[in-house]
Amino acid sequence: MNKGSLIVVSAPSGCGKDTIVKDVVELMKDEIHLSVSMTTREMRPGEAEGVNYFYVSVEEFKQKIESGEILEHAIYGGNYYGTPAGPVREQLESGKTVILIIEVEGGGNIKKLFPEAVKVFVIPPSFEVLEERLRGRGTDEEETIRSRLEIAKQELGRAGEYDYIIENDVLEEAVEDLISIIRAERFKTKYMINKVREVIDNA
Repeated sequence: MNKGSLIVVSAPSGCGKDTIVKDVVELMKDEIHLSVSMTTREMRPGEAEGVNYFYVSVEEFKQKIESGEILEHAIYGGNYYGTPAGPVREQLESGKTVILIIEVEGGGNIKKLFPEAVKVFVIPPSFEVLEERLRGRGTDEEETIRSRLEIAKQELGRAGEYDYIIENDVLEEAVEDLISIIRAERFKTKYMINKVREVIDNA
């Protein structure tokens, strides 16, 4: 069995990365494993434990870092975000495509641990649209929104570090773009070479 591929999806807050990945997982649910990250930020309305994130205290998060249970972690907006190690490695070994939704800093850390990981960056059609989306949530105070916009400028400047860039203007098109990337990755020589050998051996 071929080892699965690892897809890292990053974007500034408000670009819709979570929605895009959610739709992709629904369309490819038998082939995809979505890694659920851990965070110290508070749960937002409509979110659920173990679905959007695993919500823990700062103290508990630090303990998991020390015990090696966190694959990578980053501090974003004053909160810790990290990837539980066990499920990612298990799903890759089982041959599934694993998607990680993580911040830009975390994406860089993952690439160091998994050089074969494919990094996808999601951008908004314009900065004005991004601001409209953030304000449209109605969940953040003005100071938080301004902070997220400043962070977004910095993160957009690092989009060139990624293998692919998707524009989330029309959601359905962005979803298809990500699916195309996932499918294309499966046919890379490094993943298909075992199949070639099998064909030769049975000739």
